[in-house]
This record gives sequence, structure tokens and C-alpha cells, in this order.
Amino acid sequence: MRSSPRKRLPALLLGTALLASVLGVGTIASAATDTGGTAPATAAHTGHTMAASTQASGDDPDGDGYIPAVPQVTGVTPSTATPPSRYFHEFQANCSVTHTAPDDPIVYPGQPGKSHDHTFMGNTSTNAGSTTASLYGGATTCKAPADASAYWMPSLYKGDQKILPVGPQTIYYKAGVTDYTSVRPFPKGLRFVVGDPMQSADAFRHHRGFVEGWECGDSYFNTDFPASCPNRADVQLNIRFQAPSCWDGKYLDTPDHQSHMAYPVVKPGTNDNMCPADHPVAVPMIEFKMAFPVNGDMSQVRLASGRGYSFHYDFFNAWEERTLKAMVDHCIVGGLQCDARGYDQTHPEAGAALNADYRLP
Repeated sequence: MRSSPRKRLPALLLGTALLASVLGVGTIASAATDTGGTAPATAAHTGHTMAASTQASGDDPDGDGYIPAVPQVTGVTPSTATPPSRYFHEFQANCSVTHTAPDDPIVYPGQPGKSHDHTFMGNTSTNAGSTTASLYGGATTCKAPADASAYWMPSLYKGDQKILPVGPQTIYYKAGVTDYTSVRPFPKGLRFVVGDPMQSADAFRHHRGFVEGWECGDSYFNTDFPASCPNRADVQLNIRFQAPSCWDGKYLDTPDHQSHMAYPVVKPGTNDNMCPADHPVAVPMIEFKMAFPVNGDMSQVRLASGRGYSFHYDFFNAWEERTLKAMVDHCIVGGLQCDARGYDQTHPEAGAALNADYRLP
């Protein structure tokens, strides 16, 4: 096992997580292991415990949970600049559902069937054994063929019926800091978990990533699923949740799958957001905006991970580097509101980052 300062995650955090793993905390009503629509009412799976990784994988040969960035980003200080105000600095990655499976290549690498059921989007090959190399350059359901990243979340059920989002889902890449010109692309292979399946309703409501909670019709800011939603064809269950957007510059993953990332902090004496000193590298803020085709009586709606407030999601970056940089530079650094081509309808003079086939010109 490598010996380095990266071992110094708080002992209490790791100890608590490992204890949870030993005790089996996180057992939940499960989802099916196939890609179909139903699950046995009596099925059960062990859900995430967010314990320290102890499983070797292609990206983490010694299984200690630390995956160093090569090269690491050093000499960066958080930007305190205030560029010209632009209301938008974002683009969309529109990606459709590919499959479902009780796999999680971040939390349970190389351990198929160990997770609760997940709904995967983007890379079509994502499974428990996925690595940076296996994902990179792979087939994808994202509109931009260069986005072979893997995106996933706990599967949603109504009773025993699995409910899958239909069509391309909206995954925003935004500036999370005031100095949007300081945002740089994700490094290849960066991965993290957003939220915590073991969180309480109160923790979910006050999570830094919370935007509107669960909503349908005119009901917003719900920490759990609403009791009912308007029973109309145009009504779906929606959620928006934002990821941390400040990176430590050192690791592509850490044992808790979160410590290498941080949310922006407020610059003292201002309303500006900036990265904290220990996570100085500003990267895009991912925001899931998911829509599930379910309404009416919601009393039987649940997640594979549990109640509505157990919502969380995972991101594993496998973009082709030049394309991601072009989108970040044109849309985020450029202060535009772009679609998946990198085109802003309100600023047609700026052109698009990608061509009509969603590829670099």
C-alpha cells in the first residue's frame, strides 16, 4: 500500500463509515437486477454505506481508495476576481437512460450486484468493473459523442414498477463560482458522489446541493415525495440537485468519494462565491435536472436507496478532453447559456462550440 499524506482523512469519518459497513447499515428495499420494469416485492439489497474503499480496481491497484491525479494541479489559489456580470455561464449534457443494475463502480468497484439498483445514463457500458480506460471513447447516449462519461442515480419505483426517465435528461455544467472565467475542465477520470443515501430529511433539505427538492405541478421544496401529484399527462416528478465544483487538484477519488471535492464558499464581505483554499481549482458545477414520468397517487413511490431524501448521484468523467475544453471555454468561461452543441439562442453571434453532429468542427 502506498504511504503518503493522503491517508489523513479524519479518523472519525473513516471509522464511522467502516463501522457502518460492518454492521450492514444501509439495507433497503431493493430494485430488480435486470433492465426491465419490475422487482420482486421481497427483494433486498445492501445499499451504500459510503465506507472507505477496500477493493482494488483498474484505477486503484492497491485498493486504498485514493486515485492520484497525474499530473496534479499545484500552485493554484482560489480566484477572488469579479468578471463582468453574465446571468448565465453554462451548457447542457443531454443524456438518456442506458440501463439499470445493482452496480456502482465508484463505491463498489469490481463488485457486481453489491449496490442498490441504479439507473445509468451516458456511457452504455457502465458496470461495476468500469474504469477510466473502459469508459473513455465508449458509446454514449449523450448528444455529444465525445461525452462518454457515466452518470447514475438510485432507481425510482412506484410499487414494484421501475420508473425510468424518458428521453434526454438535462445535466447542466455550470459555473459555481463568481469568477466564471476561472472554471477549467474536469480532469480525465475524476469521479465523485453527490449527496448521501444515509442522510436524514433535514440533512437533505439543508444540503449545499439542494435546489428545489422534489416537485410536481405547483408543489416545490419537498424533501420526500409529495403525497400526490396532478394526474395529467404533462406532469412529471422532478428533482434538481447540484454537485460541488471545487477540486483539491490532487486526487481523482478519495475513500469517501467526496473529500477531494468541495462546494464554493462566500468571499468575506461580499456575496461572491469562491473556492476554498484547500480545494482551489474551480471546475464545472454539475446539476442533475431529472424528470420521472409518474404522477397521481405517490404513496407507493420510493427510491432503491429508500425515501425521497436518500437521493444522491454519481459522476465519472470520461469526456474527450479537447471537446470538453471547447464547451467549457465557449459556454462557461464565455458567459453563455448553451445547449448540448454549445449554442446560445440569445447570442447567435457567438456561434457554437460543436457542429451539427455535436462534434468538434
